[in-house]
Amino acid sequence: MLSIDHLRKTYKNFTLDCSLTVPAGRITGLIGQNGAGKSTAFKAILGLITPDSGEIRVFGKTPDEFTVSDKQKLGVVLSDSGFSGYLTINDILRILGSMYDTFDRDFFLKKVQSFQLPQNKKIKEFSTGMKAKLKLLTAVSHDARLLILDEPTAGLDVIARDEVLELLREFMEKDETRSILISSHISSDLETLCDDLYMIDNGTIILHEDTDILLSNYAILKTEEAQFDRLDRQYLLRCRKENYGYSCLTAEKQYYMENYPDIVVEKGTIDDVISMMIRGEKL
Repeated sequence: MLSIDHLRKTYKNFTLDCSLTVPAGRITGLIGQNGAGKSTAFKAILGLITPDSGEIRVFGKTPDEFTVSDKQKLGVVLSDSGFSGYLTINDILRILGSMYDTFDRDFFLKKVQSFQLPQNKKIKEFSTGMKAKLKLLTAVSHDARLLILDEPTAGLDVIARDEVLELLREFMEKDETRSILISSHISSDLETLCDDLYMIDNGTIILHEDTDILLSNYAILKTEEAQFDRLDRQYLLRCRKENYGYSCLTAEKQYYMENYPDIVVEKGTIDDVISMMIRGEKL
């Protein structure tokens, strides 16, 4: 569905160099701190910026080969773009109807009612949550095959985030061949949504793992100095010096639980993994 091979884009103080794949039927997350390169990657995928090198293929085509029909198969939400604040939802209905041959007006209006979005109110008067729901709703209401979503839950409260994520689950349930690439710095949003996760830091992919494996097999080891000295380090991904000794990230939790019953083994959350991969040191 989507493949990126050594996509490279260099700015004055930042270089993006990443590769990733989104197969059909999968929800893939791109996680990392603000400024890590998520938005740059998305803009390159969509042809909004020109890469210095590398290859991007969507539906097996490069951005230059895309036709109008191909573009209609994409649903897009970008963090720094949206409709003019002077438009209303009634205005947007006419715009979407003329842009997309497969625009589902009935579905759109049904969701507008369910999200309690006012049809005659100008978008500039919407709350942050209302604007986010509207942006996502426009992306999923024309039978897209692939969603490209850059920080769609940023700035939302818990209830609004749940509604947005539920809309994405419904989108996938309707057709198992659809795919989503979604970025977020709110890792908890992606734990129950994504099939796999790419972690990006300073423009580079530093980890790719199935979400289930990350949540079940990854762990943080808490060791004293003496315990760390005798630790088998072949399965350690990162380590960090702490006041009590060391904290270590591993993808082989069971191995250390069985062979080192005297050390503390804590289940690693996605936030823990991000922190250790960025701040920890390789051995």
